[in-house]
Amino acid sequence: MNNELVFDVPQNAIHPSFPEVIPKKLVGMRQIFRNQLPEILFITSYPPRECGIATYSQDLLKALKNQYRNSFSLKVCALEAGTNDYTYPKEVKYQLNTQDLSQYPEMAHLINVDMRIELVLIQHEFGFFQGKAEGAFLQFLSWMTKPVVIVFHTVLPNPDAALKEKVQKIAAACASIVVMTQNSAQVLIDDYGVLPQNIEVIPHGTHLVPHLDKTTLKEKYGLSNRKVLSTFGLLNSGKGIETTLIALPAIIALNPEVLFLIIGKTHPGVIKSEGEKYRMMLLQKVQELKLQQHVIFINSYLPLQDLLEYLQLTDVYLFTSQDPNQAVSGTFSYAMSCGCPIISTPIPHAREVLREDSGIIVDFQHVAQLANGVNRILGDESLSAAFRSNTLQRIVPSAWENSAIAHALLLQKVAGSRIGLDIFSQEPSSIRHKAEKIALQNRLPEVNLEHVKKMTTDFGMIQFAKINQPDIDSGYTLDDNARALIAMCMHYESSGDINDLEYLRIYLDFIQFCQQPAGDFLNYVDKAYLFTAQNSATNLADSNGRAIWALGYLISRRALLPTALVTMAQGILHRALLQVEGMHSTRAMAFVIKGLYYANLEKKSLHYVQLIKTLANRLVQMYRHESEQHWQWYEGYLTYANSILPEALLCAWLETGAEVYKETAEASFNFLLSRTFDKTRIKVISNQSWLHKGQESAVYGEQPIDVAYTIFTLSKFYDVFEDENHLHKMETAFNWFLGNNHLHQIIYNPCTGGCYDGLEEKQVNLNQGAESTLSYLMARLTMEKYLKTQAK
Repeated sequence: MNNELVFDVPQNAIHPSFPEVIPKKLVGMRQIFRNQLPEILFITSYPPRECGIATYSQDLLKALKNQYRNSFSLKVCALEAGTNDYTYPKEVKYQLNTQDLSQYPEMAHLINVDMRIELVLIQHEFGFFQGKAEGAFLQFLSWMTKPVVIVFHTVLPNPDAALKEKVQKIAAACASIVVMTQNSAQVLIDDYGVLPQNIEVIPHGTHLVPHLDKTTLKEKYGLSNRKVLSTFGLLNSGKGIETTLIALPAIIALNPEVLFLIIGKTHPGVIKSEGEKYRMMLLQKVQELKLQQHVIFINSYLPLQDLLEYLQLTDVYLFTSQDPNQAVSGTFSYAMSCGCPIISTPIPHAREVLREDSGIIVDFQHVAQLANGVNRILGDESLSAAFRSNTLQRIVPSAWENSAIAHALLLQKVAGSRIGLDIFSQEPSSIRHKAEKIALQNRLPEVNLEHVKKMTTDFGMIQFAKINQPDIDSGYTLDDNARALIAMCMHYESSGDINDLEYLRIYLDFIQFCQQPAGDFLNYVDKAYLFTAQNSATNLADSNGRAIWALGYLISRRALLPTALVTMAQGILHRALLQVEGMHSTRAMAFVIKGLYYANLEKKSLHYVQLIKTLANRLVQMYRHESEQHWQWYEGYLTYANSILPEALLCAWLETGAEVYKETAEASFNFLLSRTFDKTRIKVISNQSWLHKGQESAVYGEQPIDVAYTIFTLSKFYDVFEDENHLHKMETAFNWFLGNNHLHQIIYNPCTGGCYDGLEEKQVNLNQGAESTLSYLMARLTMEKYLKTQAK
């Protein structure tokens, strides 16, 4: 045990039974620790111990570190069963042998006098504390002087008097109780009398996966042309795997190519008590039923990546637990995160999350139901596809990134001001932004171009995606390829990656392809590279303006880019400007002003200045016509991409010096900010119902593009006026992508590099199309320069 930490001891930390093993040290130590990150101590089993809760804890710790590393420090007290010789990672600060009763008072003492620790989070399973250890654990909780949050991994219904008393004592000693299902919460309330306000439901975390091509994965693992059933987890008799083996002959009769993968080694506790008895029984059953060509045992504790790949290639996942009271299953959650169609026995977790549209529930040990369910899914590809899609929609809210947000908010609520969740902080959150805390991320995700490149063909960027798979049937648009040109220019400027130039050429070629002889552009192109009828049915003014913005932006980076690209962009822009004076669409004019402003940054053109004045004057006239005391805007409604309008006028002022542009820009932008920000988050105008003058907007229906445009405009205003409020709002807006929204769910998917298409009332639209992905990427690259500035 690590006894090197020594502190001045609070008077209430001493219990008569505590050994006096830690001397006092400097009186000023408390103040020193106030200027360091507060520490959260996990008490849990932890790898390399092979245990589901150990894996769960490591995943949660990793997610919290990724998102809140500048808000608090995370350490572990590893629970051990007996004497072990584990080599732990550096985050393990203490170890507790749960069978050694003398260690409980010593550990409580260590925690109480450790001034770094602000809160203790305990992962609880009754199996950790058996026999006399039960009483020692209860005594340990009573000695704790730090706030304690406990996570119950098992909640048994209909307890006897002894179990009920134990759980009630645990609940009374803790500031909050976390369970993973609504069913478990209800059992605590109904059967144990725990107050609802003391319970938080945070679902078991799941991994975001890239959803790789199933055929490719099957080839990788030598499983081509097989229909794969799988189950995984540490083997024990409660898994009920023999039910599937008995059902296999009926499945093989209709699906002779079926292969059943049994993934996982035997549980270490089972090995100690009965050896490989259960596995040998399963092997014997395979022999008896002559299933050798249809069953493979993977007797290993697989690395996470390999496990997730096996699950992604699975056609049906089978969960056959025989324990009707199993509250939650990590294996079940992992399978859902991989989009597996699932057949499960009716444990509470399955009944809660597995609906009729996402899987099949069968009775315990019911061979015929299981066989019929498998044959039904394997025989109906449309049903299988629907199950996969609906399963992903249901499970993504529990991604580890979202679980980390939920845990962090709970920890902050319990610990109060001792834990602040600051954004992008380079200092402890107790020091910076004291007046106003923002409860979310403080680290920019790494830039990931994987999805952008996946969505890009040799011709251009595809418009839509189904989840994260490009939907080539949706074709291409000028809008998306113009955005892609800007985003890739920004990335090249930031990274200097020579590979970006290939993509810049693709996007610029696409813009040129869309340009018509008169200089204007068409927007919609199908997968056969033909212009569609939608070009005649849709107003293309905004698309034309957006193309000019992209061309101007590329030209403004002429010092960094190959001359050929810049010359080509200048030629396309020159032809496009033939149509500009006829523009009257509000946003189209704003996009053009931005494009001409950028194009004019290094080499001035009086013609460009004159065009900027013409369009800016029109915007000012629109503003004067519509604005009144409580409505300082250019139109009688707020729709999409609103912030582009004040930003355009700010650019016009920078280019011309005309004060009316500046005044109008500031007034209109302040009005917009008042309608889209509160003290803690951004909430852009709903696309369900635009905000009309004198009316209320719909509450839900937010899109990444509007958040991104707001960040661009805040960035421009901050660059010009250096108002810290603009920078603060940029941080707030960017955190919308990372979970600071009404669902507390991420909109950006760090696994794929894609961005979800929208935030609705109760769910996130999981499709990762071009518009949303590029919007996030441009917002992320915009934020990067400000983080670098803060770090200097």
